Amino acid sequence: MSISRATERSVLSQDQIEMVGRTHHPAIYSLDSKALRDLQVQLRSERSKVQTQVRERIREARGKGKPRGRKFPGETDRPLVRKQALSNALKRVNKELERHRKLEAKSEHVEAAHRALALLRAGNFHSAPPDDRTSHDGMQPSPNTKRRRIIPGSQIGSVSQQTKNAQAKKDNRDKTT
Repeated sequence: MSISRATERSVLSQDQIEMVGRTHHPAIYSLDSKALRDLQVQLRSERSKVQTQVRERIREARGKGKPRGRKFPGETDRPLVRKQALSNALKRVNKELERHRKLEAKSEHVEAAHRALALLRAGNFHSAPPDDRTSHDGMQPSPNTKRRRIIPGSQIGSVSQQTKNAQAKKDNRDKTT
């Protein structure tokens, strides 16, 4: 449930109003991550104090606990609404911290992608290997020692034809006897 700023001003103390005021729309964007974490700690502390007051009031209402201390009409009036106002402010701070974290992670990913692209591009260009004591003339191509066989067109089908003729002679030899 959202609470209007007027309701926040009516239930919070002056210090709490200033603290919660820094979590609203234009002011929260001017805070850096460290200031947001400090504000988060302060809001959690205040919320836990109010939460303790709420629990004590509930126990008093049920008859389980004795009333402690004096009642301050300005501060203890509607403690559930105060707790909700502080919780909403804490939610806003947490959301802004998460947004900061995501922006930092995104910028880190972009930087890593740029470095990877630079490495990839650098890997595409091979430089000459450095000269050293054993390089001399470097690698030289060795000539192919295999003889190239050139078969004339008249011989292309003759091998298979010779095989056919030889098989026919062999088959006819057995029939004559």
